[in-house]
Amino acid sequence: MPSAYKGKARIFLLENLGCAHCAAQMEEKIQKLPGVHFADITYTTRQLRIAADDTQALIPKITEICTSIEPDVKVVAKDPRPSAVHAKESKSFWQAHGELITLIAGAVLFLAGEVLSHLPVSLPGGISLALFLAAYLCLGFDVLKTAVKNLFKGRIFDENFLMSIATIGAFLIGEYGEAAGVMLFYRIGEFFEEKAVERSRAQIMDAVDLRPETVLLIDGNATEEIPAENARPGDLVLVRPGDRIPLDSRIVNGSSQLDTSAITGEPVPVTVKPGDSVSSGCVNLNGTLTLSVEKPLEDSLVSRILDAVENAAASKPKMDRFITRFSRYYTPIVLLIALATAVIPSLVTGDWSHWVYTALTFLVISCPCALVLSVPLAFFSGIGAGSKLGILFKGGASLEMLKDVKAVIMDKTGTITQGNFLVQQVLPAGSEDSDSLLALTASCEQNSSHPIAVSIVKAARERQLALDKPDELEEIAGHGIRAVFGSDTVLCGNRKLMDRFGVAFPEPSSDGFGSEVFVAKNGTYSGTIRISDTIKADAKDAITQLNVRNITTVMLTGDSENNANAVAKQVGVQKVFARLLPQEKLSRLQQIRREYGSVMFVGDGINDAPVLAGADVGAAMGSGADAAIEAADVVFMTSSVEAIPQALAISRATGAIAMQNVIFALGIKIIVMILGLFGFASMWLAVFADSGVAMLCVLNAIRILYTSSFAKKSL
Repeated sequence: MPSAYKGKARIFLLENLGCAHCAAQMEEKIQKLPGVHFADITYTTRQLRIAADDTQALIPKITEICTSIEPDVKVVAKDPRPSAVHAKESKSFWQAHGELITLIAGAVLFLAGEVLSHLPVSLPGGISLALFLAAYLCLGFDVLKTAVKNLFKGRIFDENFLMSIATIGAFLIGEYGEAAGVMLFYRIGEFFEEKAVERSRAQIMDAVDLRPETVLLIDGNATEEIPAENARPGDLVLVRPGDRIPLDSRIVNGSSQLDTSAITGEPVPVTVKPGDSVSSGCVNLNGTLTLSVEKPLEDSLVSRILDAVENAAASKPKMDRFITRFSRYYTPIVLLIALATAVIPSLVTGDWSHWVYTALTFLVISCPCALVLSVPLAFFSGIGAGSKLGILFKGGASLEMLKDVKAVIMDKTGTITQGNFLVQQVLPAGSEDSDSLLALTASCEQNSSHPIAVSIVKAARERQLALDKPDELEEIAGHGIRAVFGSDTVLCGNRKLMDRFGVAFPEPSSDGFGSEVFVAKNGTYSGTIRISDTIKADAKDAITQLNVRNITTVMLTGDSENNANAVAKQVGVQKVFARLLPQEKLSRLQQIRREYGSVMFVGDGINDAPVLAGADVGAAMGSGADAAIEAADVVFMTSSVEAIPQALAISRATGAIAMQNVIFALGIKIIVMILGLFGFASMWLAVFADSGVAMLCVLNAIRILYTSSFAKKSL
């Protein structure tokens, strides 16, 4: 939505919307209504998003616009309940099967007419004509009716009108069988195109809509099944083995393993226990869990994923907007060419039949649905493919921009590293052993909330070491801690602390990254504890993939140069800039953009939000701060580094498929036009250039849904 308007958009469903080109026309007219700040129709989800001064008052006018373009369209408010997404529309037998019955009946009549017209025995010519006419009316009645309605509304460039003129023209020049056959071919193409679009739409939405319809609410010693949207924070819910976690919650009782693949794309189960937070959408594999609800359905992860995908589909890439604008001029231009083809050569040669037939093929070819449909569906499929891997693209524009990225800029902590400090080494000196040194240091640090202190205490407790309470404790800011245990005085901190109390100690190691805590007892050096963040297991392979593909990798961090360089060396990052403040990160990013071109920034902290917003494409780790996730164009739910090359691979594949569709659709149409001018193209071929090409473009667009696993391997 344009940044100039800060209000909330309302969402409506356009039931029975069946034409991508028509959706573009509806959107254009709705945007021009007084009081409308923003309007967007997404054909792939059949959703209208609109922000206006008084949206409700505009509903009658919006309905009038939609029905004037597609008479059967209904504008209904979107039902937020999960069951509404999967609910099937109640249809009569004819509504459900009438189109297929019509196709079969029309095909039988057409085939009967063809057989009779080619029999060796002589039969009255009126019989085959009657069969062709019956087949034509059976197949084309709705097309003719819609064309007449649109004609009175001044709409002469839609496919119903063009198909009607073309086939009626074929009847007038004596091509009865071809007129009926072309209408049959057209209807079959439309039927399969509609089914392909519905299937792809359903697959994507079913894949990302993991919202539960009901939850098992614990009420005393009993359980009650209630609608998921009625559960509130603090409620206790029961999750049995095999059930999906319904809402973002915390485990109160029970332990189990969770299948998180639907959310993160990772197949390895995660062990959970009481006190752990669990995300909605994960599957409980074994133990029974009692959960305390932390977020209602509308704020839980599964709802946020669904909203992200729907919002992404509504954000249109440049290619989509270009094709929509192009189609406005393309159809009338082809119509004028068809008119000129029918009249000018006929006046010269007198062969009206041939040139009118040629012009009619132009009319059929000019239908722009294959173009208007294929590009947005390709991007929607790319968004769906990303969601399967735990990658949420917030817009088609973001997905499109990714394919042009020349440099990937990353934060260190929480992006390349885990963001959790762990004791890596305990190096005792003198008479101390590693356990006694760790226990002594943890006893000093046990009351501190500093991340390094917390990691030392955690390591001691994991080894089940007993901790003593100091008799005296002094925390020296910027240095460390001085503690007294009986007759012993213990120092633990950085080199400044050792220097302050005159303790001789070895020089800090330079062979790795992290922090070193020096320990002294009664003025004598006792050893060193080395603490560092943990590099993510997939970081090196992911960054290698980027380097191999000639994508420059850069690290921007506020950490020290030693730590930053050590991490960069281990994972293969090409350029490092350390000790940067948030505003300095942004200026460095702008410098890198000037040097290399389009840049992607990946971060997770609140301080990364300005840089995320300033990058061509901003990506946030799903484990990061809400401000970073909000500012990002892409969210990696896995919080893994391998999601970076995966996202780039999906973007490039999506862009390639969209371009393939445009080139294929335009190429076939141009070829058929040229063949028609030279008398080699029949109306059958023209229909293939319309409906057949549209169906093939749809199938090509949804191909990425079935091949998205390639993104896990390489760019």
